[in-house]
Amino acid sequence: MKRSRLTKIALLVLAVTGAAPALAQERVLNLYSARHYQTDEALYTNFTKTTGIRINRVDADDAGILSRLKAEGAASPADVVLLVDAARFWRAEADGLFQPIRSKTLEDGIPVALRGADTGNGSQWFGFSTRARVVVYDRQAVKREDVDTYLELGEAKNKGRICTRSGSHPYNLSLFAAKLVEWGPERTEPWLKGIVDNMARAPKGGDTDQIRAVAAGECSVAITNSYYLARLMRSDKPEDKAVVDRVDVVFPDQQGAGTHMNISGGAVARHAKNRDAAIQFLEYLASPAAQAYFANGNNEWPVVKGATVDNPALDRMGTFKMESVPIAKIGAATPQVQQMLDRVGFR
Repeated sequence: MKRSRLTKIALLVLAVTGAAPALAQERVLNLYSARHYQTDEALYTNFTKTTGIRINRVDADDAGILSRLKAEGAASPADVVLLVDAARFWRAEADGLFQPIRSKTLEDGIPVALRGADTGNGSQWFGFSTRARVVVYDRQAVKREDVDTYLELGEAKNKGRICTRSGSHPYNLSLFAAKLVEWGPERTEPWLKGIVDNMARAPKGGDTDQIRAVAAGECSVAITNSYYLARLMRSDKPEDKAVVDRVDVVFPDQQGAGTHMNISGGAVARHAKNRDAAIQFLEYLASPAAQAYFANGNNEWPVVKGATVDNPALDRMGTFKMESVPIAKIGAATPQVQQMLDRVGFR
């Protein structure tokens, strides 16, 4: 009996100690994400299925993530950071919150204009999808030619027509900064004042709220990111179909600098403990499957050449000329734009 008990104990100890290395080898990726899209769950699930790397995710907005990284310092558990605004990438890079990486997959797949500057050790961030800052208008009340440039949004002919989210929201701030780079302060600040004067109501809500406000007659012109409209275009809900039937979309400045584009992208955190897994995750986001998912799942445009798009809403929007203002210049201009917004009362 004693020998039998000892044998069982020995086998139990062997089983436990034998399992320990397996548990210790579990690969984990700590992800700080500003992408708050339910459809992204499939991206994370597919990555884990493909690689066996489990994802721990912390969700916050861009500003919250950057503040957290600064506060945590070298103790931060973050491996990968996903942000949804070009200017915030510039800010994080300037604050030393990312680390440069070398990756043939990323460097071959991501256009130079959509990644951080190469300082000799690689780039600190990479864009994986783009979205356009477009104008949605009431097709019954507004002529297309009255809103087919950004400049017209500040002209008297659009008095009382405009609704938008906060001027200080990253999506608007980056648009305004791009215009500051293009036009200079003498033209940009009066333009921002003109938009304030043309508002149908005080800024509130998100981009989808602006589109719905146009359809409801609360305003007749709205500034929005393209993928919010695409969601409504693909919806089967009667109320969403009614919104789409009432509005139309224009990609501004097609005869000029082109429509403002923003990015969603990723970076390896400066103090990443799982650097190899982090790089593997970023390379996965540049894969054909992930790029197609950005387009077909969240209605964004992929950035890797040759990526497959099967999205009727994006097809319906068609092709357009894109703005080419360098992201670094947009980022550097945002503090000055914020001061202008404060002066003209754009909340």
